[in-house]
Amino acid sequence: MRSRTSRTIGAAAVVVAGALALSACAGGSQAATGGGQKVDGGTVVYAHQQEPACVFGGWIEQAYLSYQVLDNLTSLDDDKKVVPWLATSWKQSADGLTWTFDLKKDVEFTDGTPLTAEAVAYNFDYWLKGGNSTALVWLDGYYKDAKAVDEHTLQVDLSRPYPRLADNLSQGYFGIQSQHALETRTKEQNCEAPIGTGAFTVEKWNRGQDIILVKNPKYTSPPANAKHTGPAYVDKIDWKFVADPTTRVAALQGGQVDAIYDVPAVQWNTLKGGGYQLEKYVTPGRPQQISFNTQQGPFTDEKVRQAFAYSLDRKAIVDTIGHGVIPVEGNGGVSQATPGYSEKAAGWYSQDVKKADALLDAAGWTRKGDTGVREKDGTKLTVSLPYGAGSIINADGAAILQGVKEQADKVGFDVKLVPVPQSEFFSGKYAGPDTHDLAAGYWTAVTAGILYINWRPSTEDHPNYANAAFYNDPTLEQYILDGNSAATVEAQNASYEKAQDYIAEHALSIGVYDRLSTLAVATKLHDVWQENAQGGPTFYDAYFTK
Repeated sequence: MRSRTSRTIGAAAVVVAGALALSACAGGSQAATGGGQKVDGGTVVYAHQQEPACVFGGWIEQAYLSYQVLDNLTSLDDDKKVVPWLATSWKQSADGLTWTFDLKKDVEFTDGTPLTAEAVAYNFDYWLKGGNSTALVWLDGYYKDAKAVDEHTLQVDLSRPYPRLADNLSQGYFGIQSQHALETRTKEQNCEAPIGTGAFTVEKWNRGQDIILVKNPKYTSPPANAKHTGPAYVDKIDWKFVADPTTRVAALQGGQVDAIYDVPAVQWNTLKGGGYQLEKYVTPGRPQQISFNTQQGPFTDEKVRQAFAYSLDRKAIVDTIGHGVIPVEGNGGVSQATPGYSEKAAGWYSQDVKKADALLDAAGWTRKGDTGVREKDGTKLTVSLPYGAGSIINADGAAILQGVKEQADKVGFDVKLVPVPQSEFFSGKYAGPDTHDLAAGYWTAVTAGILYINWRPSTEDHPNYANAAFYNDPTLEQYILDGNSAATVEAQNASYEKAQDYIAEHALSIGVYDRLSTLAVATKLHDVWQENAQGGPTFYDAYFTK
């Protein structure tokens, strides 16, 4: 989901009309379309909600950007089927330990160096050495090595079977960079303007304001599920960072931007009624959920964790804040958009205040009367919930967490919500078991294999900072390992469902709502779509009409 970078976004952007002035669409007209006369070129002015530290990295906000600049080996079509991108075909050996990828020929990185199997193998090693924290944790425990069989044939060797490797390589974390650039340029240069084979290149990054992406006129390698071939239609993308959701909506309605990300739920129907193209992608992987600290504090007791779950009417909270746009999620392991989703786990806990009270009583947490904070041995039932404000949790999410607090407080918890700025959150300040009782957050994925990242045991020799519950259990681990290596999708999902049910049964994590990727697009801009691995905006096929 994210890398542990430490760059501050700063205060919510105050955007003036001049800063968001739309660049004129230049060029001659082409064939007429249903929305008007198609024009060549132009600049897409796009308002995104937050600024990452680098274009390429382990956070989804970086994947959204790098997807415009870097190509992957594989892509996912609308049916979530793996289709070719830089790899034209691939196969897995009978024992599941060797993958062979055939690469497109005559493809160049934008620094003029050729796409070769050697360059792609270098990328795999680069990821595993820390070049991308999220690519590393996906492959950790499975990747052995990568090598060039010949100029356009890549061999990836594994230490144990990983049948969904090609699926996972479609995520933006696995974008392929120029080996020459990685070896010869500075870390800062590759951070701000990575060199790929993609449809756009980074022209300039105005920190705190925007990134200018320009068309790669020699582009030849779109994914099989793209709508056209050849270079992009538009000349540039002005990728602006506009933190305030009200400002983003107003800029779209005022014609100052052509598209915005993260549409506030309360504005959804208004924009729909205004004729804007609206896109909503329910992110597969881990939903926006709450993990319980099982190592320290009151949630080491399973009864207390279950009581917290029973105290909540999550549907009522999410429906109130989400206005029917944000889906409620009961499953703490994976979201409903994820293959292998367990409905049983999702329905494990519905609100039952009497049961919550009884469980807290049994655990020794008492209070006088029906109000007030419970106590045990002179200690109040005060629990902390730090969250990435404006980064991991958007404005709607913060309001949902407030609803969680208010409902849990009614059965005797004292929930302390702690909004944490991006710099502190990604620095790991609240990552340890002594820093919080509850953790909120998500991880994007294309399979339920995300469970391996979130629940792999953490040891001194092999720490797992993504295990926010600090829960080490061999039974749970084995369910997930079985799912990761099972030969068929059916067998994989059966094991993953066992893991989800185990998480629910022991109240290790509870779902709250599904993370969305949403877009609103002006009527004059066409064929903006969301890629199917993570729901990021795709501007390669986009064009203007007049």
